[in-house]
Amino acid sequence: MNDLLANVFLFGRVLRRAGLDVHHGRMLDAAHALTLIDIGRKSDVRTALRSLLVHRHEDLARFDAAFDLFFRLRPATLSGLPLFSLGERPRVVARPSAGTPVRLEGDARSGSPSESSLVVGAYSAAEISRTKDFSEFTDAELARAQTMLASLPWHLGVRRTRRWEAARGSALDLRRLARRNLMRGGDLLELPRRRRREAPRPLVLLGDVSGSMERYSRVLLHFAYGLAHGARHVESFVFATRLTRVTRSLATPGADKGLSRLVARLQDWGGGTRIGEALRAFNMHWARRVMRNGPVVLIVSDGWDRGDPALLARELARVRRRCRRLVWLNPLLGSARYEPLTRGMQAALQHVDDFLPAHNLASLEDLARHLRALPSGHAP
Repeated sequence: MNDLLANVFLFGRVLRRAGLDVHHGRMLDAAHALTLIDIGRKSDVRTALRSLLVHRHEDLARFDAAFDLFFRLRPATLSGLPLFSLGERPRVVARPSAGTPVRLEGDARSGSPSESSLVVGAYSAAEISRTKDFSEFTDAELARAQTMLASLPWHLGVRRTRRWEAARGSALDLRRLARRNLMRGGDLLELPRRRRREAPRPLVLLGDVSGSMERYSRVLLHFAYGLAHGARHVESFVFATRLTRVTRSLATPGADKGLSRLVARLQDWGGGTRIGEALRAFNMHWARRVMRNGPVVLIVSDGWDRGDPALLARELARVRRRCRRLVWLNPLLGSARYEPLTRGMQAALQHVDDFLPAHNLASLEDLARHLRALPSGHAP
C-alpha cells in the first residue's frame, strides 16, 4: 500500500508539471479509490484517476498522454502501477518559451525522446499571463499573482451623502442666504450655493471557500486582502457551511503572509456549501452594522449550493434591498461553455445586478474599472 500511495502522489506531480490543476486532497481521494477497484486492470486505473483528477474537458487529452507516458517508463507490475525507486523518479522539464514540448524523463528504459514528450503551454518566468485561469497557476505563478492582486488600484467611486457643503452648485443654500442678506434689509444681494458632500462608497465582500471553490479559494483571500488595503470601508466575510467575518484578519499589516493561519482557523474551509444559510446569518447578525450608506456587495461563488434555493433567493433579496448594487462574481463564468444551470445560481440571478467572471487577472482588472464607473447617488 505504501508503494501504491507513493506512486499515486508521484503521478500527481507529473500531472501538475504537465499543466493540470491537481490538489493534494484529490490525490488522497485517488489513492483511496484505487483500493476499491481492481488495480490489475490498467483501464480501470485510468478511469478512476481521470474522474478524480481532471476538472476540465480540455485537460482530458493531456491527462491521457501523461498517463501513457507514466506507464511507458516501466512495464506495469502485477499491481497495475509502475513502481519507481527514489533514484528513478521521473521529472518533467519545461522549456521557457510557450508551447514548447515538456519532456518526461525517467530511467534508461524509457522510450525515445519523441515518445516521451508532451506539449503544454509553458509560461515565461518573467511575467504572468493576464488571461490564464487562476486554477491553472503553478505555485510560482500564484506567488507572483498574489503581489499583483495586492497592488491592484481599487477605487470604488464615490457616493453622494445627505449632507451639504458650501460650493458652486445648482442648489441655493437658504440658511446662508437668509443669514448673509439679513443685514441688508432682506434684499437678496448674494445667492450662496451648496452641493451634496461625497464620500468613498463602502464595499461588502462575501466569499465562498467551500470544496467546489478549492481551486480559487486562496486566490479569493488574496483578492480580499488587496481590497481591504486598496479601498476604504471594506467588510469581508467568507462562508461554506457557516459565515465568518474576516475583516480584522485581513486588515492587519502583514496579513497576506498569515493567510495560512487564517485558513487553519476556518473550520468549514473546503466543506459543503450552504449559501442561503450563510446569507441568513449575515442578514440577522451583520447587515444592520455593515450595510449602512448603500454599499456595493460582491459575492464570489460558483453557485453550487446544497441548501434550499428558496432560502437563498429570499435572503439574497434582503441583501439587494439594502445595498446600492449587488455584483456576483463566478470563476466558472470565464469558460465559454459555462451555463448557470445549478439551482443555487438560478435562484440568485433574478436578484443580481451584475453577473461577472473572476477567473483571471484580466477579469479582476475589468471588475476594478466597472466599480470605478458606478454612478454616484444618494445613500438609501
